[in-house]
Amino acid sequence: MSTISYEDFDRVNLRSGEIVKVEEFLKAKKPAFKIWADFGPEIGILQTSAQVTIHYTKESLIGRQIVGCVNLGEKNIAGFISQFLLLGFPDENNAVCLLTTKPKVPNGQKLF
Repeated sequence: MSTISYEDFDRVNLRSGEIVKVEEFLKAKKPAFKIWADFGPEIGILQTSAQVTIHYTKESLIGRQIVGCVNLGEKNIAGFISQFLLLGFPDENNAVCLLTTKPKVPNGQKLF
């Protein structure tokens, strides 16, 4: 395993957000959702797509607090612009389990 400096880590902008809108992503190659998350007044609402359909429904995602990397730039995924990376861990079957906070924290908080 290689190491990075604290300064390198500090450049990764991981923020708390709350999912405010979810739609099925029918154009995606693998089952996925289009997700919009509120990252607070400084950043606002950003969108992404995520293959999180195994453990989550559209309804169970609304209001869920998540962690996203908000400074990777935009990426076009099947015609949909992804503006942040939604973070999670794979379970034993490689299905995504979302990274979240407990207790809840304000939207837009930077991980440190």
